[in-house]
Amino acid sequence: MLHRLCWLVLFTLVVAASTLQAQPPSAEDDTKIKAKLTELQQQLKKIKAADTSPRRLADVEVCAKAADWILRHEEFYKPVYAQQTLVVLDKGLARAEALASGKADWDTKPGKHALAYQSEIDESVQPYVVTLPADFDFKSTDRRPLHVVLHGRNATLTEASFIHDQDGKLAPADQKFIQIDVYGRGNNAYRWAGETDVFEALADVKRRYRIDEQRIVLRGFSMGGAGAWHIGLHHPSHWCSVGPGAGFVDFHAHVNFKGELPPHQQAALSIYNADLYALNMVNVPVVGYGGEDDPQLRAAQVMDAAAKKLGVPMKLLIGPKTGHKFHPDSQREAEAFHADNMARGRVRYPGLRNIRFVTHTLKYNSCEWVLGIEEMFELYKPAIVEGGLADDGVLKIKTQNVAVIQLARDVSDDVEIDGIRLPLADAAERRLPGVYYEGGAGSWRVMSYDSSLSFPKNLDVSKRHNLQGPIDDAFMQPFVCVRPTGKPWSESHAAWAGWTLDRFQREFDKWLRGRVPVVDDKNVTLEMPQTRNLILFGDPGSNSYLAKIVARLPIQWTKDKLTVNGNDYDPASHGVVMIYPNPLNPRRYVVVNSGHTFHAADFKASNAWLFPRLGDIAVLKFSKQARGGFDEETAWAGFFSGDWQLLRAKP
Repeated sequence: MLHRLCWLVLFTLVVAASTLQAQPPSAEDDTKIKAKLTELQQQLKKIKAADTSPRRLADVEVCAKAADWILRHEEFYKPVYAQQTLVVLDKGLARAEALASGKADWDTKPGKHALAYQSEIDESVQPYVVTLPADFDFKSTDRRPLHVVLHGRNATLTEASFIHDQDGKLAPADQKFIQIDVYGRGNNAYRWAGETDVFEALADVKRRYRIDEQRIVLRGFSMGGAGAWHIGLHHPSHWCSVGPGAGFVDFHAHVNFKGELPPHQQAALSIYNADLYALNMVNVPVVGYGGEDDPQLRAAQVMDAAAKKLGVPMKLLIGPKTGHKFHPDSQREAEAFHADNMARGRVRYPGLRNIRFVTHTLKYNSCEWVLGIEEMFELYKPAIVEGGLADDGVLKIKTQNVAVIQLARDVSDDVEIDGIRLPLADAAERRLPGVYYEGGAGSWRVMSYDSSLSFPKNLDVSKRHNLQGPIDDAFMQPFVCVRPTGKPWSESHAAWAGWTLDRFQREFDKWLRGRVPVVDDKNVTLEMPQTRNLILFGDPGSNSYLAKIVARLPIQWTKDKLTVNGNDYDPASHGVVMIYPNPLNPRRYVVVNSGHTFHAADFKASNAWLFPRLGDIAVLKFSKQARGGFDEETAWAGFFSGDWQLLRAKP
């Protein structure tokens, strides 16, 4: 019922999105593009053979990737795209020649440069653009402020157009900061792998240039504004100021959804609904903007109202008689806001003296000297830490829905948590940078050194940061799909699982701009589960890795019966999809028979639809379609508890 409801709501939006038609390049241009792509790929092979780890290699590879993706996905949305792709390939060939001759210096001169990095998620190369000021000197030891800019939704965006439209342009004459324009893996509002892209691009620019860590601005407009609300408030300690323009901050209002979501979907919205994180504006200066005549002004107004209700600061700018764009006066005021905050910079470590911090998930669990809200009593409910250094030098905080917290040791000699005074500087033998406290309100105690040392190993299999679910979380970190090679217990289940893997590969490739890494089950190495999340397809008969761990999963699975949450299902017509700490390495996930739980229609319709559909675990009833593929219906879905046990809810 859930999936059918979503498809009905999405239908009209998808029809509009799908009317965008690409025109294939001419036969002549197609031949030229393929020839230059082959030539560039051959040059890349030679470079790699001569040097196993050449610097700036990704900057060359991304030009080949741009041509590969626009060809395979037939994304020639504009007549000029063929010629633009040829220009990008020529750029790649010139860079390859420079790299082979030891003269690669294209990222050292003032101006705009399309650069790239290799993502840890899937080993794909992903582009971004850096703008170096006119007075930039690569040899200077001065550290520059940085602006991180998130682009708006663009249905015709490709790697080739992104690179072509910016590379080689001049920097604004009066710009003194370095700027990066993030690709974000296309159009996803900087969610999932798109969010990881922001931080991987940021890490890459820090490797190349001297960046002032206390003076990094995050800003964006439209979809980029939604991304700035999300990333700015979920990671408040990273930025000296945040500037979201337009965008969206809550699902229901943005898509005008009048129905009622299932409880597990409603809970999952708390991961991304930025209005639930308004309290975090205490920790980072924010200027929100919307045009007076722009419906998306509502996002900034919602955040402003939330800020006023909570008594937290926020600057609101409204462009008079302006639609979906920046009014010049408002833009100047926003730029002045960022300039003032860049001049001040963030307070250096350990950070702000006082904070008010909220999260609804362990995914976003740190702020200043709160190194981590490490465990929560109830996920998808607000977990709050408020307080700071008192006049007597004691760190005094109050918590809500926090079971384990890690604090920076060097903030104070002592800490008072919910009225309980405990040592901080001298705690746990003074041997770790952070000190863990466990117990919750009324019963806080210091974790011993040995317990603190073993805590990150997750030996007790608890929900922790990057181990909190839901299913979709597995694809924000390095992962590999494990394809079955054995004899399946059920042929119909095997067909559905194979179709599910194929769908994930197609959708990830198209919408998240990377090839899904896949290995056969017999080729899973000892290293893989130590460094990657394993995405297992098939059943315990066909997938040898799944067979190793199935007895340690909180389900029962035989040839004839699948038991989940106390209910029995027929594996010939039902499949379990789930995420769980890998029993062979509980610091990483295993996922069973699932990629992302939202699909192509959601990417086409609105970025607000890219939220988890199935929680941590679900049972799907599948049926073969006459035209091929499968229909799916959610028979049951839910979340695991904080200790990864099934909550005994009725189906």
